[in-house]
Amino acid sequence: MSGAGRVGVGVIGAGNISTQYLTNLTAFPDVEVRFVADLDLDRAEFQAQAFGVRGFGTVDELLADPEIEIVVNLTIPKVHAEVALRALEAGKHVWTEKPIALDRESGRRLLEEARARGLRVAGAPDTFLGAGIQTARRLVESGAIGAPMTALTLMQQPGPESWHPNPDFLFQEGGGPLFDVGPYYVTALIQLFGPVKRVAAVASRSKTVRTIGSGPRAGETFEVTVPTHVTTVFEFEGGQTSQSIFSFDSKIKRTLFEVTGVDGALEANDPNMFVGDLVLHTDAPEPEVIPTEGEKAARGTGVVELARAIRAGVPERASGEQAFHALDIMVSTIEAADRGEWVPVESTFTPTPPLPEDWSPAVATL
Repeated sequence: MSGAGRVGVGVIGAGNISTQYLTNLTAFPDVEVRFVADLDLDRAEFQAQAFGVRGFGTVDELLADPEIEIVVNLTIPKVHAEVALRALEAGKHVWTEKPIALDRESGRRLLEEARARGLRVAGAPDTFLGAGIQTARRLVESGAIGAPMTALTLMQQPGPESWHPNPDFLFQEGGGPLFDVGPYYVTALIQLFGPVKRVAAVASRSKTVRTIGSGPRAGETFEVTVPTHVTTVFEFEGGQTSQSIFSFDSKIKRTLFEVTGVDGALEANDPNMFVGDLVLHTDAPEPEVIPTEGEKAARGTGVVELARAIRAGVPERASGEQAFHALDIMVSTIEAADRGEWVPVESTFTPTPPLPEDWSPAVATL
């Protein structure tokens, strides 16, 4: 395994999200995508050929390549931990799609295995590395709104079954609006406020069966086994609080991310996006639109940041500890809804510094 130059990457999972990753990873100069693996070998071949990747085939074949240093795990949520563990056992660093695991035990095991082997587990979302949330974080840390006190976030939509060709897994264990979209909002919140101390929540499910709306399976129905509307209150270790709604039950499509401090408030961009408008509200007569500064790329940015951190021997920003804390918050949220009481969040993490404003995955540095 090489210790210098471009970092070899292998992608496991050639499904819907792989197109976004491969579009970017094959264009970023500090990484080289060497292999695409999937249980469906035809799908692996199709994606590899579409993006000019030489290798495709099975997971075992990918893990046997000594030039692959980072495995990008794009499998469905219920096997995230299993696939990541196999990669670690093969001596590879791991970037995994969210969530890092579905339960605390599996998440802890991954982090422990990585530490024991001197490897890294990092994880999505990497949207917080984009210009939007990075600029928001710099503004908050600069004192632009005074000491931050509260946040309000909303994510409402009818659900992804209308456009996703295979949406079943998004409504089963590891899915629903909390585990599917919630990681973007939870990660942005803990970037701005730090670790969560405890959680209260209520949750509901509007339908037990949904219908696929597009693609070759249009008209098929599938079972819904998880909450599709979740309302939460987070209390942070620093004393701040936030209120959030995560919903696949609303005909009104709406996203909102607001942070309020003692001297003002900030409207941030949708945390599921790398860029977006920021609006600063203070005592000035009119709100101020703040230009975002920083990276405007897309998914895969975190893989490059991980690769550079490995080469430099410094902590990666989208760390496994951060991903595990986000998982712990979400698991605690479901427990709080089930039990009807506050649930403490036992894990913690230390946020890394914001990215330099001129940081870009599109520039060759290795």
